[in-house]
Amino acid sequence: MNWLNSEAFVLFDQHIIWSDMVGNICGLIALTLGWRRSVWTWPVQFLAGLILFGAFYGHLTGSAGKQVVVMLVALYGWWQWNRGKDRAEDGHISVRFATWPERAAMAAAAAAGTVAVALLFKAYPSLSWDPWPDAYIFVGTVVAMYAQARGMVEFWFAWLLVDLVGVPLNFANGYAFSGFVYVIYGALVLWGMRDWWLRSRRSTRPALEGAPA
Repeated sequence: MNWLNSEAFVLFDQHIIWSDMVGNICGLIALTLGWRRSVWTWPVQFLAGLILFGAFYGHLTGSAGKQVVVMLVALYGWWQWNRGKDRAEDGHISVRFATWPERAAMAAAAAAGTVAVALLFKAYPSLSWDPWPDAYIFVGTVVAMYAQARGMVEFWFAWLLVDLVGVPLNFANGYAFSGFVYVIYGALVLWGMRDWWLRSRRSTRPALEGAPA
């Protein structure tokens, strides 16, 4: 399996590693499946996390640790979406906007988690070359995946905020394919955000129309 961490090709003077490329392609597929609200987004995300763990392990320990958390949250998402309690008429998971208390809780968890993880990275420099941005991406990814597991439209907003830091960080650390993929993530996030937003409005409209005047 050493070929996974070998060079695949050079693109724009950037060395592309097989594991970085394959893992991120799986990530793109997972994001597309999430856009389609397919439960198969979770096993594909788990596979992407497993491959990227192999890519980062030994080089960017913090990023490798993030992939472990990604795999755990993917298992939670698989369980949550397979419960079948929140299904739309087409059989896929229904989506909604988070309540204000949920938004506040996620924002507080993201802020506190970023500070805690960054301080951990600073205390153990071998875990990360860039403690604060790496912690931001680490925690932001977990928050985004949690919101996705709960069918919240805010999932896309969280991913967009992660992308804004993820693109330059991956290029700076030599993971060029991850950087290129994060750009594509940005486009998919905008399309997915629009789709989930419209679906959430359609799902709430019948309830509003049926409410007593």
